[in-house]
Amino acid sequence: MSSDPTLARRRADNVPLGIGLTVAAILIFGVQDAVSKHLVQDYSPFQLAMMRFWAFAVFSLILVMRQGPISQAFRSKSPWLQVFRAVLLVVDIWFFASALVDVPLAELQAIVLVYPLMVTLVAIPILGEKVGIFRFSAVVVGFLGALLIIRPGGLPMTWGVLYAVLSAAAYAVYIALTRKVSSQDSTATSMVYVGVIGLVMTTGVGIFFWKPMPLEDLGLVAVIMFTSTAAHGLMMVALSRAPASTVQPFNYTALPWGILLSFVFFQHLIDAVSFLGAMVIVGAGLVVMLRERSLARKGRVAPVQPAEEAPPH
Repeated sequence: MSSDPTLARRRADNVPLGIGLTVAAILIFGVQDAVSKHLVQDYSPFQLAMMRFWAFAVFSLILVMRQGPISQAFRSKSPWLQVFRAVLLVVDIWFFASALVDVPLAELQAIVLVYPLMVTLVAIPILGEKVGIFRFSAVVVGFLGALLIIRPGGLPMTWGVLYAVLSAAAYAVYIALTRKVSSQDSTATSMVYVGVIGLVMTTGVGIFFWKPMPLEDLGLVAVIMFTSTAAHGLMMVALSRAPASTVQPFNYTALPWGILLSFVFFQHLIDAVSFLGAMVIVGAGLVVMLRERSLARKGRVAPVQPAEEAPPH
């Protein structure tokens, strides 16, 4: 992050705007997920992930090209870690799209919101962080909240539930690796690796699952492409107006948006016990987040690279 005092003042003066843009971006991501859930009933998650990544790759490459030559952006001090990061993000999107097939949107959003708790755990081997009893206890409580959602008699245990958990796990490792490479490589480098590797991977797999689409479904894919690009753009603007530590907690608005959109699009309401489990997950995540913010000020944990603070989907 820049140490320019003028930029710092501008960011501080626009914190409300940064928060507002973050909440709007999370809503747009939610709309994208709702449209994706409709389409995965008829099309392979691999095909949809491929088409979505076409838009994201163009978006990321345009941003990188505005900062300098792409060849320069590919110069990484940890190229294999950058490649692994990109692979993890693609795997995350594949798992999430697969989970959309049979997991209700509200419950799915609640399950994947365990990823900040998973980041706390995977940061131990990847970043060498020490996790004290305070954060570890919050992580345990958060996972108990997830068990409330997938309890017997609650959310049916399907492959989709497993995919949701694996999606959160893949994204958690991705975030931890992002923290690791952010001290060595620029944001442009991280973006170009994700854009290019993701484009190659999703296309190389998705092309084998191609199914012709009528015009109306192509229009819905266009909506996914637009919302994905717009939401990432809004998140980047938000992070240029307010510190990541300030806007990050508002990523949890994915849950109320998910509940609302699940009802509006699919007439599904989360049950009371699952809602309680979701609140436990959010509460535990916020506790961990506040603790990590405190430790980051003391230099005891690695800060998150701001440009990577978009939610997983």
